[in-house]
Amino acid sequence: MRLSTLIRLWIWVTLMAVAALVVLGVLDQRLKAATGFGVIDLQKMSDAMGYKRALAAWIAREHAVTAGFSLGFDYLFMPLYAISFYSSAMIAREAFTPKRGVWRRVVDYLGYVPFAGAIADATENALEYSMLTGGATDGTAQAAFLASSIKWTCAYVGIALLLAAIAGVVKLWWPKTEEADD
Repeated sequence: MRLSTLIRLWIWVTLMAVAALVVLGVLDQRLKAATGFGVIDLQKMSDAMGYKRALAAWIAREHAVTAGFSLGFDYLFMPLYAISFYSSAMIAREAFTPKRGVWRRVVDYLGYVPFAGAIADATENALEYSMLTGGATDGTAQAAFLASSIKWTCAYVGIALLLAAIAGVVKLWWPKTEEADD
């Protein structure tokens, strides 16, 4: 893939990921304002009682629909951010490690970390959904909390890659000046 095509793809996918994040954020704020619990609050819960309190707060149909939609819509967000962060790694690799070597391979491998985060995110959502629909247990809550921790660790790597890609695009697009011989 040509670098210009990669950059265009990266821009579009990143913009779509940001749009999806905004939708999730607005839905979560409305849900939290109405019930005291947002879907994001589930990520901080490590015991069954927290899930039971959230479910009790969301018992009204409109709140349950919003919570369920948010959990489902997050599955659209996952591939968007994973592809955005992976593309970020490829842009950073081309901008900062043009020659083969250890550092180029490191950046290549870092590009796969966001996909692991998306898998952890999907696992977390599936566990949360199962607890909200079938009954929460402390073991399942702890597994969801662990998946959330893995997801956030991978997300921080992805954010670092995104920042490196922004710097890389600036570096690649910045006009090169020739040094004058003295």
